[in-house]
Amino acid sequence: MRKIGVVTAGGDAPGMNAAIRSTVRSAIYYGLEVVGFERGYAGLIEGRCRIMGPRSVSGIINLGGTILKTIRSEEIKSPEGIMRAAENLKGNGVDGLIAIGGDGTFRGASEIHAVSGIPVIGVPATIDNDVSGTDTTIGFDTAVNTALSAIDKIRDTAFSHERIFVVEVMGRKRGFLALEVGLAGGAELILVPEMESDMDKICEKLRNARKEGKTSEIIVMAEGAGDSRKVVDHIVANTGYQARLTILGYIQRGGVPTAYSRTLACEFGNHAVELLLDGASKRMVGVSGGKTISVDLDYSWKERKELDLERYRLAEILSS
Repeated sequence: MRKIGVVTAGGDAPGMNAAIRSTVRSAIYYGLEVVGFERGYAGLIEGRCRIMGPRSVSGIINLGGTILKTIRSEEIKSPEGIMRAAENLKGNGVDGLIAIGGDGTFRGASEIHAVSGIPVIGVPATIDNDVSGTDTTIGFDTAVNTALSAIDKIRDTAFSHERIFVVEVMGRKRGFLALEVGLAGGAELILVPEMESDMDKICEKLRNARKEGKTSEIIVMAEGAGDSRKVVDHIVANTGYQARLTILGYIQRGGVPTAYSRTLACEFGNHAVELLLDGASKRMVGVSGGKTISVDLDYSWKERKELDLERYRLAEILSS
């Protein structure tokens, strides 16, 4: 192991830069060269890369996004794209690849490994927290706190005007972000893709809450749980209460990473380098019970990570 590559792919997440910094500086500490591939797998396929030294990652630990850039690549889903990526790794003398991203990133990394034989290590960085094999991912804590800050402000208006606010957060397929934000924000209802929503029961709960003295409510809804506009319209039509919709959107992806997102990135990047040096060929770093671990890379994207239903039940208990 003399030279390693690092790439950020898929959606950006706060803390990716901290992971790049940790990877580069750990590798250099152990006497390795580092080449950074720009613009995700699209850049890897095109051979867009640069040598990275310790100064190339100075002052980035506090920055959101990724200095290596990332765009979604359709070509990496094809055998031809995988082959070109493998050829560029070999052409640049790369002995091991560290891929920072989510489940789609890891699927691509696994296929690159299968074709090239080059060891690959995945570093989970996604605000969705939907990667199996790790309790949490880089960027998730930051996204939760970003959404929570917005909801705290929205609650002031909801209380003042005696309104219902539906707040849509990211999560096209999974509800980890919505659940965590809803629990921490004291939401009266949390709607997630994993659980079917009964709009008639939701309206009934809102009416009962008003009878018991509540004058405002917050509903946190993952974008994949349905059409948030229709949810608001249904509530207004069936309860007569004022309801408004706020879609938080891409603000959840950006911004300064929290201390936890940064320290997690520091630990993951260093552990990824050490796994390569120890001879690992296809692993993903993660955290379980507060300890840094690694799992088979294929497990991270093939197995479905289950939503914590006990936390969902806790949110329901505390919403009364």
